[in-house]
Amino acid sequence: MMQKEDRRRIPPLSPFEEEIGFTRAIRAGDHIFVSGITAVMPDGSVPADAGAQADRCFEEIIRYIQELGGRAEDVVRVRMFVTDIAYADAVSAAFSRALKRARPAGTLVAIAGLYRPEWKVEIEADAIAHG
Repeated sequence: MMQKEDRRRIPPLSPFEEEIGFTRAIRAGDHIFVSGITAVMPDGSVPADAGAQADRCFEEIIRYIQELGGRAEDVVRVRMFVTDIAYADAVSAAFSRALKRARPAGTLVAIAGLYRPEWKVEIEADAIAHG
């Protein structure tokens, strides 16, 4: 049975994580779970284009997985949420650029909205990293 001590997390990146009590990315055994990621840049800006937002999300997802000892090829499932189904092609293209070699299961759905109106896409991922 896995103990709570067997979990590794990336350090909190915002006060929001501590306030709410969630982890942006966590490894439990061989499994890595990345919470919904949006395209907020280090300076707080957000790209206007949905495809650019998705590229940024995948960059961050892969970086978090690597920080927890995994690789992009370890991704087994991706969930993509868009605020307009018209963004589906651009977000799917970003998915392909980032993870085509991994061939994970993937879901893309249109939703009513995200936390901030300029966010057009939010993406979460799961990976299984042996070693």
